[in-house]
Amino acid sequence: MLHLSPLLWLLLLLGPFLFLQRRLHYEVQAVLLLLTRREDISAALFALLFFPGVLLHEGSHYLMAKLLRVPTGAFSLIPQSLDGNRLRLGFVETAPADVLRDALIGMAPLLTGGAFVAYAGVTRLGLLAVWDALARGNWAATLGALAASYASPDFWLWFYLLLTVSSTMFPSPSDRRAWLPVAGTLALIVALALLFGAGPWMSANLLPWLNRALQGVVIVFAISAAIHLAVWLPTWGLRLLLSRITGYDVV
Repeated sequence: MLHLSPLLWLLLLLGPFLFLQRRLHYEVQAVLLLLTRREDISAALFALLFFPGVLLHEGSHYLMAKLLRVPTGAFSLIPQSLDGNRLRLGFVETAPADVLRDALIGMAPLLTGGAFVAYAGVTRLGLLAVWDALARGNWAATLGALAASYASPDFWLWFYLLLTVSSTMFPSPSDRRAWLPVAGTLALIVALALLFGAGPWMSANLLPWLNRALQGVVIVFAISAAIHLAVWLPTWGLRLLLSRITGYDVV
């Protein structure tokens, strides 16, 4: 059962990461709105704050579509209000294609964003040492790893880029529309392979590779969740303070 542990870690981390992402976006927009009292200005500042991540997100869609020879249309990085209560930070129009190419185009921001998070978090900030110390329950080693990470060159620049990229890398519902058919097809292929006796070969050849791939994904989401938690808590406190000072709250 050891090979399932990365999958279990992923399931444990994905929900908290998505929750923290949504709550952080809310708190940041609320703080900006309380400071400016203008929805248009707060939306523009929010888009500017997360611009590096939005640029990578939409640029990944665009480049993947070009690589797969799928025609593209309009490309925008200008924030737009949708339905009065949703903010779209950017978009890329692509022509309809087969489900595999649609799935790859939709997944592109997660691939590039995850690669950047892994590079910046592990190589530039040394956060893998923090994760290892936490996994062992060694608090002294955790504090030492955090101190070493903070002492990294250009810590705040890499921290900011990690935040903006990880906070915008997850595909939107429209990006994920082709994932279900592809996942269903893969599940059917695996079921047929098991039915025809390929289980031992898959266990010997595919599971080790899948295990390593999932370990990388777990590291990406662990770093992303930790970064969001570290920023969400003070932002939440700042929003409460501003609400108390101004007498206003954001609903």
